[in-house]
Parts: sequence; C-alpha cells; structure tokens
Amino acid sequence: MTAATMTSKGQITVPRDVREDLGLVPGSKVMFVKLGPRDYRIVARTGRIEDLFGILHRPGQPPLTIEEMNEAIAEAAAESGMRGVRDEP
Repeated sequence: MTAATMTSKGQITVPRDVREDLGLVPGSKVMFVKLGPRDYRIVARTGRIEDLFGILHRPGQPPLTIEEMNEAIAEAAAESGMRGVRDEP
C-alpha cells in the first residue's frame, strides 16, 4: 500500500507508482468520488472525448436512427412513470 503525507497547506504529492498507474502527467485532473463516510475513490480524468468512440458498438446489431432512439427513450420514460400506479375500478 502506498501512502502520502498532507502538508499544512492541504497539499499531497501523489506517489510515482500511483501517478504511473493512473496515467497522471503534469496538468492532469483528478476527481474525489465519495463512496461513504470517510471513504473516497480517486479517479483520474486523463481521457479524451475521442477515447469514447465506439464504446457502445454492438457487433451484429444495426445502428438506430435518431427517431428510433427518441421513441425508445419515450417508451422507457412512460414505463418508469407508471411504476407503482395501479388500475382502480
């Protein structure tokens, strides 16, 4: 386990092995995500928007049109809005 010490100004130097594992370089951004009381996760924001290209691709499934996507979203929204609603006579 790697540890670091906070300075009186609230600064911490990220240890080299952690920087390398997270792909951090000078100017990199990190997020502190709260998981619970006294429990956080450090997440590197090193990616580029271009890195997301193709992540939703499903081989063999034809692409949807914008109209088909909007219809699917509307149907799901309508279904979720009906959860807990009973038909009464």
